Amino acid sequence: MSVAYVGQSQAKDGESENLRKFLVSVVSPAVRASAGCESCLVLQSETDPSKFIAIEIWASLEAHRASIKNIPAASIATFMQLVAAAPPSCPVHGFCRDATGRIF
Repeated sequence: MSVAYVGQSQAKDGESENLRKFLVSVVSPAVRASAGCESCLVLQSETDPSKFIAIEIWASLEAHRASIKNIPAASIATFMQLVAAAPPSCPVHGFCRDATGRIF
């Protein structure tokens, strides 16, 4: 059963464009290259350009958990410098839903 991950991020004041570039050039390619990634989409709000949502579809929760290994620690540090707050916590790094919509 596929697993969907929906991650929300908000850029610090003045960092929206830098966060967008980072998500598109670093995070999205690393996620897409991960084993078990079926889809990855990064969206930016039209009404509040500081807000972003990433929607990822994974073959399994294990594949999703393993994907963080494809993003270097320095890149994670860069991400944390660009966002207003750390992403919400979950078993992985956001909140996760299975194909039935159940949050885990």
